[in-house]
Amino acid sequence: MLDARGRIRLSPGFRPWVVEAFEHLPLEQAPINHEVALVSRELELQHRDPADRFLLATARVFDLTLLTVDRRLLAVPGVRVLGP
Repeated sequence: MLDARGRIRLSPGFRPWVVEAFEHLPLEQAPINHEVALVSRELELQHRDPADRFLLATARVFDLTLLTVDRRLLAVPGVRVLGP
């Protein structure tokens, strides 16, 4: 969505960037399951963005570190977040 809105630029485009990232980086996919959905409702956030809730809940449930530049997400308790 950020790419589509012009807020970030992914070269050579969104789909090729994602495919290349999964080929060259040690990335894993984490599913959205019932536990992620439940935890997403329990998070203490100042805003109501459901995408942010799912990202943070997924990081918490699967004990992952969320990489973000979104200042609103950097100080969420109980989630490891790595920012700039």
